[in-house]
Amino acid sequence: MISKISSTGKMLLLSVAFSMCLLLFRFWYSGTLAYGFYIWNTFLALIPYWCSIGLGKMKKPNLAALFLGITWLLFLPNAPYLITDMLHYEESSTAPYWYDIFIVITAAWNGIALGLISLMNIEKFLAKHLSPKWVTVSVFLSLLLCSYGVFIGRFNRFNSWDIFTKPFELFWTSAHHILLPNLYPKAWAFTLICSILLSLVYFTLKKISIQYSDQPKA
Repeated sequence: MISKISSTGKMLLLSVAFSMCLLLFRFWYSGTLAYGFYIWNTFLALIPYWCSIGLGKMKKPNLAALFLGITWLLFLPNAPYLITDMLHYEESSTAPYWYDIFIVITAAWNGIALGLISLMNIEKFLAKHLSPKWVTVSVFLSLLLCSYGVFIGRFNRFNSWDIFTKPFELFWTSAHHILLPNLYPKAWAFTLICSILLSLVYFTLKKISIQYSDQPKA
């Protein structure tokens, strides 16, 4: 089973496992469940990655591919959302502050890596069926929507499944943000900054990947 996982997937699995080990040791050491929310939030961050792997195995667009693509987009904000969990950090008497810093940093890294690598998988799938221009547009639009999703998740407390459980509330909240942007500068400042950050990291990772793949093998 493990042998079927790609080298990138194995590194992501190792990174998530390391983060969970740090967390479990803290539970034992402190006798508390502080930062326990990282378990659920990391699970949610894994969903878009799993969807992108499934979509990558599709040879042509169909209903299954559409379902995986929509699910991926809905859950994508859960990955970089882990960055904002840093807001929960505070010095504690139950564990060394530096140890908790490692917990929040590794969790944030997992969120970035899972989200952006899933986007790379999606981009590869789209490149088989769309022109390069529309693939690029799709990437930037995904990052923008993802960043907005992080905002409404963190500050409006919406979840990915609220599009089904609270569709009208979600619609009206987003409509107000779009139609009355001057009343919500925080929403658009956050979305813009987050999308720029994710874009910089995403295209940096792509450039690094291309650079080393182009190098001649010894």
